[in-house]
Amino acid sequence: MQIESLADIWSAVCEESKKSISEIAFNVWLKDLKPVSMKDGVLTLSIYSVYKKQIVENNYISFLQDCLKNIMGFEMQIKIILENGESEKEEQSAVRSFEDSFTFDNFIVGQSNRFAHAAAMAVADNPVYSYNPLVIYGPSGVGKTHLLLALKNKIAKNYPHFKIEYQRSEEFTNQLIKALHGGTHELIEDFRNRYRNVDVFLLDDIQFIAGKEQTQEEFFNTFNALWENKKQIVVTLDRPPKAIPTLENRIRTRFESGLLADITPADFETRVGIINKKAEQLGISLSEEIVYEIAKKIISNTRQLEGVVKKLQAYIKLENKQPSLPVLKTFIRDVINDSQPEPIKIEKIIEEVARTYRVSESDILSKRKTAQLVFARQVAMYIARETTELSYQAIGESFGKNHATVLYTVKKLEEMFKEKPYEKAVVDEIISNIKEE
Repeated sequence: MQIESLADIWSAVCEESKKSISEIAFNVWLKDLKPVSMKDGVLTLSIYSVYKKQIVENNYISFLQDCLKNIMGFEMQIKIILENGESEKEEQSAVRSFEDSFTFDNFIVGQSNRFAHAAAMAVADNPVYSYNPLVIYGPSGVGKTHLLLALKNKIAKNYPHFKIEYQRSEEFTNQLIKALHGGTHELIEDFRNRYRNVDVFLLDDIQFIAGKEQTQEEFFNTFNALWENKKQIVVTLDRPPKAIPTLENRIRTRFESGLLADITPADFETRVGIINKKAEQLGISLSEEIVYEIAKKIISNTRQLEGVVKKLQAYIKLENKQPSLPVLKTFIRDVINDSQPEPIKIEKIIEEVARTYRVSESDILSKRKTAQLVFARQVAMYIARETTELSYQAIGESFGKNHATVLYTVKKLEEMFKEKPYEKAVVDEIISNIKEE
């Protein structure tokens, strides 16, 4: 195919994408994307729907960037914007509407989440005086965010005068960095006032602040300010606080002074309930055979369950017929593939190692040989070997070393970890953070 224009490039990307995803997935989520511009290493695409924009950003950006790289021969970023007609304010309104859709009524309760659900309900009915702080933990995709937003929405309804702040910990960190880099006292004070002058503070996925010194310091002080003023605090994590070695002990002990409520992956009956509830919300009816097949194939992640039901809704709407089992299997494969994490890159490993060991990324790649830098560099090489498909030679080239140095480093750290399990725990935590991001 001859490429002479932006339209040609996008057409080529679309053809490339069809090699890896089903026609239905392409037609539902990617077909409506339109090329707008390409400059400064960014291809900008537009789409008319806020909902579709969120789906593409959450599930297809990395995939499309890989397709674009295959066409162009070099890496580029992809940015999605809304077509004329929907303003940024309308997009924010749509996000709020999305958050408002999470309620206790549409949360499917089962054996795996009954305790956490009851605890969240108690806090929503009686903030501060039930459980404070409330810490909800469990692996990705089991409903922690649903409970947190349901709690937020019920408190807002029961206590309309309350000031409530819900935030993801990644955004909390980003806002702090922006305030600190702004260089003015006013920006930092604005950030602190936003979170310390509330009645209810809800922070999602707080494991992301582990190992981030300034963010933990700010969160600790925010926690204390709210606690002293008898304000409600609720956080979620992907594992128990004691299982996060780079989470500061003073924060961990404060969490453990409250109520720890775990959620485990849903059992079969609960998964069936989730599928039926989502189908009801989307206005479709699924046969028992289809529902049971989904529940049998997707075990650990409720987001994937909902993703399959959404694809089935699109199929029923487009084809005007009920899906067969072969069609369902294609959708299940698409959803599971969509949720696969982006391959880990050396740059991300170096970034996380530098943050944990409090050195700069450039120093890790330099030839400086202070004890702290040498160890951080060795850890980065070890993690690269553990988490990527790169050869010893390729890893060595990334750090200006040869394959023998990487091989020696990996064996050396493996031996050290046997004698120093704490160091191994820190490295495991770094790996966990990298995989979560």
